[in-house]
Amino acid sequence: MRFVFSGRFYLLFAVGLVPLSMSWNIPMIRTGVLVFDILLIAAAVADHLMSRRLPDGVAGKRTFDRRFAIGDPTAVTVTAENDTDRPFRCRLKDEYPSEMSIEGEREAETTIPPRQTASFNYSLTPPRRGRYEFGRTAVRYLSRWGLVWCQAELGEAQAVKVYPNMRRAREIELKALGNQSFIAVQRKAVRRGEGREFESMRDYVLGDELRHISWTATARRSKLTTRQYQIERDQTVIIALDAGRLMTGRIEGETKFDTAIHATLALMSACARAGDNAGIVVFGRRVRKYLPAKRGVEHMDSVLEALHDMEPELIEPSYARAFQFIASNLKKRAFVVILTDLVDKDSSRELINSLRLLRPRHLPLVATIGDRDLNAMVSTSPDDIREVFRQSAAEEIIQQRESALLLVESLGGLALDVTTQTLGPRLLESYLRVKERGLL
Repeated sequence: MRFVFSGRFYLLFAVGLVPLSMSWNIPMIRTGVLVFDILLIAAAVADHLMSRRLPDGVAGKRTFDRRFAIGDPTAVTVTAENDTDRPFRCRLKDEYPSEMSIEGEREAETTIPPRQTASFNYSLTPPRRGRYEFGRTAVRYLSRWGLVWCQAELGEAQAVKVYPNMRRAREIELKALGNQSFIAVQRKAVRRGEGREFESMRDYVLGDELRHISWTATARRSKLTTRQYQIERDQTVIIALDAGRLMTGRIEGETKFDTAIHATLALMSACARAGDNAGIVVFGRRVRKYLPAKRGVEHMDSVLEALHDMEPELIEPSYARAFQFIASNLKKRAFVVILTDLVDKDSSRELINSLRLLRPRHLPLVATIGDRDLNAMVSTSPDDIREVFRQSAAEEIIQQRESALLLVESLGGLALDVTTQTLGPRLLESYLRVKERGLL
């Protein structure tokens, strides 16, 4: 129904019923009440027909205090504008995506004075990334004679994007770094590693390597002069995100893929602070998304845009295609971080064989994301036969993971076996260790 009767209508209808109490011996009164009620209903219908068109000058819009991020509440403001010469009494009800959890009231009743606006707020928290649809804002307004509430819609339907949570990524970064300063890390790197980027000239000191002597500068200055090098600041980090079957597993309501995304953003933020360039490759059976290594606010926005609607698929990933793509597109030596999960021997074997495509030009780090702390699971005594079988399966997975990761290290790569809770901190610690030791 496009209208409902107002309180004024019901009051008049009730007043019309009063004479019926005296109509037991006066038929004319009953007829008069019937005619009154019919006329009242007809007047209400006519009032609706005259008022069903929303007055010109009445408009509405919906705004947000920031862009939506998974798990973060975002304030929604609904504003109605009355650009007419009469007060506009109305009830507003916003149509929000039902998948989001709401806090506050999404409807309000108000009277908007002439040439003014009115608004109300509520907040929404999206449970996952992706694209969500807002409908138009429903409005019920009082008709000209005040007999009915007419119904219409304000504003326009809106589509919004829910992005990964950068606040959570920065919390991971701060938790992993603690009191460490990137300046201190870079000083350690210069002290421990032998850089390849020219920094300056200095006088030769006993113990300097002869290959670092600049003979042209020596001839010009008539004294031995040594080239001084530093660790390159603009090193390249590529994060390869597995979007295959095992990454669809949910831990505490979140997929492993989402956990890997937030760890990726934390690592990219750390790379930018350290002066390194970072990029991403998302792969399943094929490479689904590639963003070359860069740094800066615009690059991070591009990464968020690329990942906001990316979801893992129920297929086995092709490590060979992904690593061949990386090897073909990266000519400069890079730190390649592979975020994946391994359970069976076949996937482990394919990963190990495919890693040869990255070595020795690049330095790979394979981080396998487990469902839970399997070591804790097998450390207790089983209570029943089901627990025995569960621990047996966990021990087999642990053994296969350890074997695969040992093979990764034997190929000259780095390896991590982590849970979803420890992925971010362990990943950043490994990155800092690579920087300190000058492994790139």
